[in-house]
Amino acid sequence: MLSSSAAQDRFKAGTVIPAVPLALHEDRSFDRTSQQAVIRYYLDAGAGGLAVGVHTTQFELRDTPGFLEEILTFTSRVAEEWCREDRQRPAESAGGAIEPAPPVMIAGICGERGQAVEEARLARRLGFHAGLLSLAALKGSTPDEWIEHAARVGDEIPVIGFYLQTAVGGVALPYEFWRRFCEIDNAWGIKVAPFNRYATLEVVRGVAESSRAESIALYTGNDDSIVVDLLTTYEVAAANGLRTVQMVGGLLGHWSCWTRRAVEIHQACRAAAGGQGDTIPHRLLTLAAQITDMNSAVFDAANGYAGCIAGVHEVLRRQGLFSSTACLSPNERLSPGQAAAIDRVCAAYPHLTDDEFVRENLELWRS
Repeated sequence: MLSSSAAQDRFKAGTVIPAVPLALHEDRSFDRTSQQAVIRYYLDAGAGGLAVGVHTTQFELRDTPGFLEEILTFTSRVAEEWCREDRQRPAESAGGAIEPAPPVMIAGICGERGQAVEEARLARRLGFHAGLLSLAALKGSTPDEWIEHAARVGDEIPVIGFYLQTAVGGVALPYEFWRRFCEIDNAWGIKVAPFNRYATLEVVRGVAESSRAESIALYTGNDDSIVVDLLTTYEVAAANGLRTVQMVGGLLGHWSCWTRRAVEIHQACRAAAGGQGDTIPHRLLTLAAQITDMNSAVFDAANGYAGCIAGVHEVLRRQGLFSSTACLSPNERLSPGQAAAIDRVCAAYPHLTDDEFVRENLELWRS
């Protein structure tokens, strides 16, 4: 697996990091074959990291003692074994094979102080490189308490800030918090996922006006604005002059499916954002709207994101990677009309799916 310094370098450079979903049988027992298949799929698709124990993995897994450790251990083992050289490689006809590289391993960190510190220690012991810190359990706390909490977790493992949208349980986190968060020595970056342009700009300004702006990697988690986030150069008139900030990668639930296309899109956006001149190809802006439309179906935007996790499961089920759409909570399910919405976007945008790539390699990944 990657060393800590190599993992930080890759994270800072920018990559595709799927938020790993949890594979369950219909009876809600752990489906190891499907979980193995989806991890192998991400790596062969070209993902540079894996985020486990996060919102898409379902926070409820912490309700079963030992389950978080089981999932973290399982993911780490499968990823390490799959990146070894002495194995069969994926089929190349569906867009070209990618040599999988050892991924940046990120563990979700949740709960109040005691739980969060223990989860950070567990992740570090299991070889994870960084923790994605949710502050949802600290609703009602002050910015000082949020910073103290983040710094304490950062004493245990490199920390990535997480602006989780309030619609699914996140806390509204202002500019001042993000400016101070960036000053934490062991902070690697921020996943910006408020699904709100005003709040996104608060994070960007906080980074730009901190003393560690060049050390903080910004990742889009705005599944409704992936391409625009990756194409935009933000200019901030900070106290020490004009500062520019860019999002270098994505840590996304949307990238938990159709991941082969996500890798290609990320590469295209990075090339365009780093190119000479000020022209962004028109096709990328068209693509931006198409991806947002696809996300609206998968994430169930019409019903306040009630089916966002089940929607990811449904795409993976249709491809054969998952055996069911079951979630730990019986309340997490596809919303009425959501399956038809997924039908619509798949038919409208076949160039954004990777069904052929999955079909050609599914037997290998599930073996």
